[in-house]
Amino acid sequence: MTASASTTGTSPETGPAETGPAETGPAEAGPDETGPTETSPDETGPAEAASANRPDGPDGPCRPNRLTARELTLAYEDRTVVDGLDLDIPDGEVTVIVGPNACGKSTLLRALGRLLRPRGGAVLLDGTDLARIPTKKIAQSVGLLPQTPVAPEAITVADLVSRGRQPHQRWWQQWSEDDERAVTDAMERTDVTALADRPVDELSGGQRQRVWIAMALAQETDLLLLDEPTTYLDISHQVEVLDLVRQLNHERGRTVVAVLHDLNQAARYADHLIAMKGGSIVARGRPGDIVTADLVHEVFGLDSVVVPDPVTGSPLVVPGTPWQAAEQD
Repeated sequence: MTASASTTGTSPETGPAETGPAETGPAEAGPDETGPTETSPDETGPAEAASANRPDGPDGPCRPNRLTARELTLAYEDRTVVDGLDLDIPDGEVTVIVGPNACGKSTLLRALGRLLRPRGGAVLLDGTDLARIPTKKIAQSVGLLPQTPVAPEAITVADLVSRGRQPHQRWWQQWSEDDERAVTDAMERTDVTALADRPVDELSGGQRQRVWIAMALAQETDLLLLDEPTTYLDISHQVEVLDLVRQLNHERGRTVVAVLHDLNQAARYADHLIAMKGGSIVARGRPGDIVTADLVHEVFGLDSVVVPDPVTGSPLVVPGTPWQAAEQD
């Protein structure tokens, strides 16, 4: 198997200009986008100051989480989507972001992967503003599966998954045994090995989604950002993908941030849950601590009953059925 011969920067072959290498890595924000003024090495911006001033713990200074945001404001042209948000992604855990449509979930995830430059504030990786880190270095640490990735025309499954290895390749060694192992493992885990020689554009929506997930896994980053990874998948493959995410977290300690629409799936699989509405964080914490009928009504405007999941014990949201109640009356 050979890797595709494109660079780690964006190119016409890898889809929209806003995406990074193989659609899973972060991309440079365009020069026409408005972002925060970068500080010089001896200056301290608000994001760096907030990180530096993190309170000490009982055994000394707290180790900051690897991926954070400080005073983050995100906008599209003149429409502000997220305003002044502070966020810490817990290391080594699965964080799931939930909320109604157009609440800023995917916008926030894109900023965490540097697909969207902040209008104000900053996203930090290991305490450094993402805007100051070379794209290839970010792509070696952060993998991103966008909501609607676009594959180059006629590319095969094996070649697309191989593109996840681009951030790890060097000009004098374009393909290695580690690359081969990572691609083979990713394809086996997502059950797409039998599709290796098929063109991606001939696959069903669910098959394509599993191929994109395989490419994100092949990138082998410590942080993995997934924007609605269960889109187009039937219930069986949804569970397989989310089980795989948990397995990667448990076995390899990967930090995962995912956007999900299904609140019950989010509560079942998340260690840390973030509920958003109108560009703000309404609640964050362990699902068992924050998922209540009041929260569901506040965020989604839905009357419900929250009971323990009979299998996992996690919160299970049972929607109210006014029409049924009316019939009983």
